[in-house]
Amino acid sequence: MTSIKNKTKKFVIIKKAKICRSLWAKGTGLMLKKKPDYGMIFIFRKEQANPITMFMVFFPVDLLFLDKNRRVAEIKKGLKPFKDYYPKAKSMYVVEFPVGVMGKTAVGDKILFN
Repeated sequence: MTSIKNKTKKFVIIKKAKICRSLWAKGTGLMLKKKPDYGMIFIFRKEQANPITMFMVFFPVDLLFLDKNRRVAEIKKGLKPFKDYYPKAKSMYVVEFPVGVMGKTAVGDKILFN
């Protein structure tokens, strides 16, 4: 586990986050899990539009789409269960949070995690 910080605005977004690198981890994500108290970081091999599916996820989440420099390229708040989201921005990292924890994070902010 790692923490996720907003470097631009100098605050910790969430103290615990799981990094998902494998195809399996990215594919299953929060499926069939209870509402977490942690974030999830999905790392992709290249910058591209990375769609998100909430199939078999039973609670809403907030999402940050980060470019290769870990700057926020797009934000989606309150993605509902069993919905898909197709971002307009390209990203190399997608970060999922429990709804409401990302604070005043905005497009262009630099995000840090290990």
